[in-house]
Amino acid sequence: MESTLTRKQKIIKWVKRLGFWGFIFFLVKGLVWLALIYWLAK
Repeated sequence: MESTLTRKQKIIKWVKRLGFWGFIFFLVKGLVWLALIYWLAK
């Protein structure tokens, strides 16, 4: 039982970490696209 719990905790930890970095990545990507569109429309 303990091994599945620690494995589950590891998975949850990785999902949280990836979720954070995924959020940062898409936020930056979105801002870059907005800046590019703004610059092209000028």
